[in-house]
Amino acid sequence: MWCEPWKDGSALTVKVTPRASRDAVLGAEPDWLRLALTAPPVDGKANEAARRFLAETLALPRANIRLLAGQTARLKRFAVAGLSPAETAARLGL
Repeated sequence: MWCEPWKDGSALTVKVTPRASRDAVLGAEPDWLRLALTAPPVDGKANEAARRFLAETLALPRANIRLLAGQTARLKRFAVAGLSPAETAARLGL
């Protein structure tokens, strides 16, 4: 499942498509959430863009979103503090 319980919130598995025309949630597959980001995949820019986009979309401070795994991969794992998996999915419109 792309969104699971994690410590004090939830964990998201995200597949990132960098250099897209706009930042957007493209939908959810059984194993990951698809994100399109305008940032290029260099020097951690896509990671920071994903963190910022998730924080804005979930209406949380950026400090509540933490990259757990996938620093250099398209498939990434983020921890979301303060939201259950159900709340996270609802705020993402899924």
